[in-house]
Amino acid sequence: MLKTLDIKNIAIIEKASVEFSRGLNILTGETGAGKSILIDSINAVTGEKTSRELIRTGEDSSEVSAFFENISTEIINKLNENGLPVEDDGSLLLQRKIFRDGKNSCRINGAPVTVSMLRSIGMNLINIHGQRDSQALLDSEKHIDFLDSVADVSDELEEFKDSFSQLLSVNSEIKALSLDAAYKERQTDLLSYQINELEKAQISSGERAVLIKKKNILNNSKKLSGALNGALTALSGDGESFGAEGLINSAVSSISSVSTLAKGLDALVENLNNAVAYIDDCTSLIDDVLRQLEDMDDNIDAIEERLDLLYRLSKKYGETEEEMLSFLEKAKEELDGITNSDERLNELREMKQKLLETCEKNAEKLSGKRKKAAEKLSASIKEELSYLDMPHCRFEVSIIPCEMNEKGSDGVEFLISANPGEEPKPLGKVASGGELSRIMLAMKNVLNKEGGVSTLIFDEIDAGVSGSAAKKIAVKLKEVSKSSQILCITHLSAIAAFADSHKFIYKQVSDGKTYTNIKELSEKERPYELARMTYGSEADDIHIKASEKMIEEAAKEK
Repeated sequence: MLKTLDIKNIAIIEKASVEFSRGLNILTGETGAGKSILIDSINAVTGEKTSRELIRTGEDSSEVSAFFENISTEIINKLNENGLPVEDDGSLLLQRKIFRDGKNSCRINGAPVTVSMLRSIGMNLINIHGQRDSQALLDSEKHIDFLDSVADVSDELEEFKDSFSQLLSVNSEIKALSLDAAYKERQTDLLSYQINELEKAQISSGERAVLIKKKNILNNSKKLSGALNGALTALSGDGESFGAEGLINSAVSSISSVSTLAKGLDALVENLNNAVAYIDDCTSLIDDVLRQLEDMDDNIDAIEERLDLLYRLSKKYGETEEEMLSFLEKAKEELDGITNSDERLNELREMKQKLLETCEKNAEKLSGKRKKAAEKLSASIKEELSYLDMPHCRFEVSIIPCEMNEKGSDGVEFLISANPGEEPKPLGKVASGGELSRIMLAMKNVLNKEGGVSTLIFDEIDAGVSGSAAKKIAVKLKEVSKSSQILCITHLSAIAAFADSHKFIYKQVSDGKTYTNIKELSEKERPYELARMTYGSEADDIHIKASEKMIEEAAKEK
């Protein structure tokens, strides 16, 4: 149950806090006072799509929070499944902050969540019915969803969707393999050429990097050899003069001859011997590099030719050697698929037949439950409509076979005959606005009895309704409010008279700015509001007395 709604900087509401009670909560006010803003705020905090245009002029962000009490076990399980905090007292706090740059900050019981997660929780807490919902009744494609919500076919529908998805996948593969002979021949020739070209090239991963390095070495081999030979001469000598190694050896010989005459000369000899060993390592390394240069294939043309081939192949089959090799494997698989397509087609056709039979059986299960539910729904709605001043109304759920789709093999459409002697026809062709409102209320009542959400919101359910029908709607709303919390925005005093809690929404202008305020009406104030709703600003004492009597009569109906 929605306990409190806190709003900040939404449209013309600067700041408002509304507390709701169990039963029937009525919201009234003059046109443009901001009643629809409450609905927009609730939509926002339950994760519905919203707009930054909702932010109050001059502000950078807006905030809405909704506090719920006594949430259902289903909601608690959903919170646990998503790793969200669960309060011991069964309460739940939803929060959403909308920024002017389009960003959102959402929280559930203080934990940050995405908008979609907020919506997945919110849709199980509140159901909003407005005039657009009545329009949804005119869309026959949505009728099957209404019926399924009563039929309790979630398991059967999931089973059917799974088999139908497999069938679509098999059909797609069959279509891909069912190529005409000429195309197969062309594709076989192309793939064979591509495979042959790549295999003949004998590409290896990382080959180009090695070749480029080798090419750079060959291009600079003379310069490299000259530098290395010069270094080797400097270190080892050239037969005519000593190199660094010979000079150090000479120094070692000289110092060794007098090492006993001065302290520390032995250590100096040892250091010089180490230097000779280090120089020897360096000359060995230089020798190794020079031998590699001598052994290296100096055919630069062959390397250029190989690099050119790899470049041309990369333009066709992939930038890197890995991509070209991957292309080769895929080409082989595709060629193998075409070569063996007839065999695979036979396998797929057998699979299709079995899947088709499974889909038909699953669709039949769906149809069976839908037909039973259709009878029950028709009878329940007829009973509801009879009470709502439509006693001669015939409501039928038409189920006819249709081409198999993701929802089964049933075409579902709601039909109605509002007058005796007339055959039922599609809702969109015969139902008036007032009739649609009552049909929607009847459906909401039936669906909620099947296990609906804890809070229902009706936005101007009284559209196109007046007289005794308005009172009947009020009685029906009161009846539904015994099992579910009801929030109802109305312009009819006949409905407002039945309120357990009556909120008055009004505008004020201060310092050139418009503000919306929400006030809980006392029992003394209620007759004045009902009189205003019926007679406008000209309401007098007689009208107020009549409103008092209307409230008294509504209390007796309760």
